[in-house]
Amino acid sequence: MKQKVTAVFDIGKTNKKFFLFDEDFKQVHKEYIHFDEIVDEDGFPTENLPALQKWLKEVFSLILKAEKYDIEAINFSTYGASFVHIDENGDPLTPLYNYIKPIDQKLIDDFFAKYGPKVAFLKQTVCSDLSMLNSGIQLYWLKYRKPEIFKKIKYSLHLPQYLSYVFTGIPLSEYTSIGCHTALWNYDKKDYHDWVYAENLHKILPPIVSTETSINMNYNGKRIKIGVGIHDSSAALLPYVRSVKKKFALVSTGTWSIVFNPFAKKPIADNTEDGNTINYMRINGKPVKATRLFLGNEYKIQVKKLDKHFGVSDDFHRNVSFDYEVFFEIMKDFQPCFKWESITVPNMPKKTKITYNKFEHAYHQLMIELVTLQLESIKKCIGTDDVKRLYIDGGFSNNDLYIKLLSHYFRGMKLRTTDASLGSALGAAISISDKKLNSKFLKENYSLKKHVPFILK
Repeated sequence: MKQKVTAVFDIGKTNKKFFLFDEDFKQVHKEYIHFDEIVDEDGFPTENLPALQKWLKEVFSLILKAEKYDIEAINFSTYGASFVHIDENGDPLTPLYNYIKPIDQKLIDDFFAKYGPKVAFLKQTVCSDLSMLNSGIQLYWLKYRKPEIFKKIKYSLHLPQYLSYVFTGIPLSEYTSIGCHTALWNYDKKDYHDWVYAENLHKILPPIVSTETSINMNYNGKRIKIGVGIHDSSAALLPYVRSVKKKFALVSTGTWSIVFNPFAKKPIADNTEDGNTINYMRINGKPVKATRLFLGNEYKIQVKKLDKHFGVSDDFHRNVSFDYEVFFEIMKDFQPCFKWESITVPNMPKKTKITYNKFEHAYHQLMIELVTLQLESIKKCIGTDDVKRLYIDGGFSNNDLYIKLLSHYFRGMKLRTTDASLGSALGAAISISDKKLNSKFLKENYSLKKHVPFILK
């Protein structure tokens, strides 16, 4: 008898993963692939959308034929701030523009001249200074910088919804993608911002449905429930919200490290001036206060430089464990050493200066400095809210230094880590399921681990 499963495509910037989960949300199958980036018409690196689409279809087709599994449902979790613009035939009109692609300042100035004042606008949409990272601004950019393409757009779909569209042919929007620093949503009105209607963009944005929506379809002769997709950060939060009854904050780590506070007394962030206090939306449209830090990106840049400086292999850092003596040696006369490339902080050194003769010491210094930034991000998100539990998931949940340092600095909180690879994918599976989660869910499905601070000598 075939095993009943839910399939999930979990699409990150680097790795594209495919999971199968059984009826208790246990992982029974996983595979992943990496695609080299291609370039857009301006020569800027971007996702290889044709290769991604081909892989989705091939993997799903093979798994449908497998004798072992009976696929009952499929859903999609992907990174945000990314639109696929399709024509009347459903074909993409543009590359999947990279959210770090620069936009000319004149366009942003023109936007605020029309729809400002700036501070009020950013507060209403809970965004930082506008850029391609705000997917709504990408629509504005297309309209005024590439009007010949814009005229051909039938629908603009956020990436999770485009992947769903690949399988269903039904264009839809949902809350978690709209609410993710898009500059599209007015959190006070709980509707698209007035500028969206003024520019007639609502006409190319498909109908909004709950993230829990699924479409029952006959796919290649098989009856399958197909989800509408979910933004990966909101997906990562969902299993915690559904299974943890006490107040907590979640630090979801990866290229971006996002801190979520679902229990904020004031969920709509009002201190957006620094650019890193933002809002996400839960699957029902409720706001979640969050802060962000480009932690994984900066880590990758700096580790690469350390590898080169010390002549070690690119995976050497994975085997460095926390060393109590090295930590206290560094902290005794602490001085910052690193000049960040993708993070801006006051009083940063003008140039990186490595004074150590061992990789391990320099790596400890790097992690102390990065974790200091993470501490500030967590404290800013929690504020004065009475939160005593901290969950860490994503790539850094397996980093010994990151976890030891966080547990040291948050000695008064209960710190837990969960399995690094499952967060967003499990959230996507749960979002289209009717099954209730109990308090043991994280322990049984997420390899929940407790961490205690190291003993001070």
